[in-house]
Amino acid sequence: MKTIHFMVLFISLVVLIIGWLVWRYLSQKKQDAQPLPTNYPQLLQAYVPYYQELSPEKKKLFDDRVNHFLHHVKIEGVATTVDDVDKVLVASSAIIPIFGFEDWYYPLTNVLLYEGSFNADFQTTGEGRNILGMVGEGGALQSTMVLSKPALHEGFANETGKENTGIHEFVHLLDKADGSTDGLPEYLLEKDHIKPWLQLIHKSIHDIKANHSDINPYGVTNEAEFFAVVAEYFFKRPDLLHEKHPELFTRLEEIFHQHPLEE
Repeated sequence: MKTIHFMVLFISLVVLIIGWLVWRYLSQKKQDAQPLPTNYPQLLQAYVPYYQELSPEKKKLFDDRVNHFLHHVKIEGVATTVDDVDKVLVASSAIIPIFGFEDWYYPLTNVLLYEGSFNADFQTTGEGRNILGMVGEGGALQSTMVLSKPALHEGFANETGKENTGIHEFVHLLDKADGSTDGLPEYLLEKDHIKPWLQLIHKSIHDIKANHSDINPYGVTNEAEFFAVVAEYFFKRPDLLHEKHPELFTRLEEIFHQHPLEE
């Protein structure tokens, strides 16, 4: 009797698990089928210069990627409101670096928008509030990104600048895909290109330190920050990066599988 009772419990548990998995799959499928709000393509066209340069076919694909992101990542405000423009800018920051890859999803569940800068403990009061974006590494903020809302907007509004906080933080997530945030996206580079890329990073950092470069000096912090900084440059001002740093430009085309000057 005990054996029969155990088997009944086991079968019931299996049925419950399978039922839950089926329900989750169907719920997710239904969620993914929901269309992008009708005003979002207009918002993308108005606020995202990268999107403006895409062909009609690629704009449709970008719309779909934004839609998928917004159905899987929750965007919330901390002491600030979140509107449709905020959502469009966060999603665009995420999709731009991975637009060259058909199937790429971030290990992310939440994005928190703060009313301003914050410190390393994600606090908006006290000292050291000079951080504009950060990805949680563990604890309650695991799988969470925190962004300064003003910095997010400034990254897209300043079309002549080379900085974009949102893109910067999502590039860190992309860099981390191989298990280490170190400026060497090994999943995206051919093996024989890893060493030349590292050498180019160190040469470029040396040029920045010697004031022989227009790359954001924050890039000298370490290899990971350099990668994120030049990625911002690549997506914001590809024309200028190609002119001033052609070797870096070519390497970034290889890494991101994108050719922004040919769109």
